[in-house]
Amino acid sequence: MTPANPLPTELSAQLAALSPTQLAWLSGYCWAQSQGAAGGLSVSAAPAVAAPARRVLVLSASQTGNARGVAESLHAKLKNAGVEAVLSSAGDFKSKTLPDEDIVLLVTSTQGEGEPPEEALPLYKFVFGKKAPDLGKLTFAVLGLGDSSYPNFCQAGKDFDAKFAELGARRLNDLGICDLEFQSAADAWIEAVVPQVAELAAQTAAASVATPAAPQTAGTVYTKDKPYTATLSVRQKITSRSAEKDVEHIEIDLSGSGLHYQAGDALGVLPLNAPALVQEILDLHQLSGEEKIRLSDDLETDIRTALTESADITQNTPALVQQYAELSGSEELKTTAADKARLDAYLAATPPVGVFAAHPHPLDAQTLFQLFRPQTPRLYSIASAQDEVGEEVHLTVGVVRFEHHGNTYTGAASGYLGERLEEGGEVRVFVEPNPNFRLPADGDTPIIMIGAGTGIAPFRAFMQQRAANGDNGKNWLIFGNQRLADDFLYQLEWSDYRKDGILTRADLAWSRQGEHKVYVQHKIAEHAAEVWNWLQQGAHLYVCGDATRMARDVETALLDVIETQGKLSRDDAEDYLNEMREDKRYQRDVY
Repeated sequence: MTPANPLPTELSAQLAALSPTQLAWLSGYCWAQSQGAAGGLSVSAAPAVAAPARRVLVLSASQTGNARGVAESLHAKLKNAGVEAVLSSAGDFKSKTLPDEDIVLLVTSTQGEGEPPEEALPLYKFVFGKKAPDLGKLTFAVLGLGDSSYPNFCQAGKDFDAKFAELGARRLNDLGICDLEFQSAADAWIEAVVPQVAELAAQTAAASVATPAAPQTAGTVYTKDKPYTATLSVRQKITSRSAEKDVEHIEIDLSGSGLHYQAGDALGVLPLNAPALVQEILDLHQLSGEEKIRLSDDLETDIRTALTESADITQNTPALVQQYAELSGSEELKTTAADKARLDAYLAATPPVGVFAAHPHPLDAQTLFQLFRPQTPRLYSIASAQDEVGEEVHLTVGVVRFEHHGNTYTGAASGYLGERLEEGGEVRVFVEPNPNFRLPADGDTPIIMIGAGTGIAPFRAFMQQRAANGDNGKNWLIFGNQRLADDFLYQLEWSDYRKDGILTRADLAWSRQGEHKVYVQHKIAEHAAEVWNWLQQGAHLYVCGDATRMARDVETALLDVIETQGKLSRDDAEDYLNEMREDKRYQRDVY
């Protein structure tokens, strides 16, 4: 006997009109709501519009916080000019509302191989998808932040700018391009844009009731510009002696700092460069290290201190090669610098010290220092929950080592933390919040954690936090590395979580043992039915690790699962995953 339909007739009719993608998504969404319904379903009220004044949205798409800071500055300048504007992060913006916006000022960084920051991926996929919107009603301007040492410099900004125009939007101002030292270029772009927006807003006499901006949380007193000097308390190797990788567990004492972080946040570390590398560079330029140089108009120091503390001497850049080619007169370097493909390959394989060693031409101290870009902080996913460890912060650091012209070198921060800094030594740090990599608010919600190598770090924090909270949600770890005996990071802790029932299941992929290489995406495919079942139960998906290969392969595997298990077309599967992303059920911390 068929049970009576408990739904109202009108609702049944509406459900019948939904697409397979919408029905599949609604299934998982409704389950999640049923598990966390104590607080009720929160629906944002639509803003009341009193008159058709121009609406201005400042949208930040940030990976490390720089773009967010510039967007906040733009928003403040607009306010000072009498323009009512809404400030929002791309992670909180519903992409499908873009065609209904009026004036959008987008400040975006670029990550990986020219990709948009993680929080802007739904917007990127929306405008570049097969169902791209008509943006004929939109007026826009884009400011791109990037790093010119990478081949696809500011590519996300370039892509958004070109695509918005292609879809019919009117460009208010030329695309702005900013390098690592972005402040002056960003300020100039803001100074150009604000009067243009103010002029447009003034054309409508009536005022509108603007949608209030999301409350901004107060920042800590310690930032990348004013870091906290903490102490390294523990460094412990957590790969075996025979492992190909050297991964170190790091504990840093934050006692008395007042620094707070959440599971999913990152720790910024300002490294000191290796003394041996500094000395080699000084020797190649026939400098003693005592020569005085100017860091700025009012700040002077010696070249050794400057190279140790203030210059990024490990990362090669196009500007360094091009400038040194002219200074040294090397025809070989000039030829390399003039060919983009050749230059990109050279930068990937050659550190600055390798350039100097292969093409010796001693420079004076000031000229040498000015070849390098300023030292920048390195961000590490935090591997602890503060409710568990108190005034400490834990990191999982893979030490980068490489050979060049007969010498061995390490990464700037990984060598500093994982090799050179002694226990008890001082390290400058700050917390970088990552609001787009958060545990579900409802502790009963199941989660799937997918990571490889040091990408396990935030999942250790997640488990500590869920254990501290007493959460009952199921937890599934899919982790990959080279070998079980050598590279199962935090193995005893994961075993204890499994025994205690906190870790519901674990599937492990080892790429260097057995006849075939097994990666995390293979485990996703192997357990496709279970993955789909968890998604239908409202599970949140998290991915952490390498952006260029692992994260892409994982996304392909997830799309395969959704397509086959959900019986959807590929386009519908992509829509399903993108809707999960917008609903913060699919979050990534990739690098």
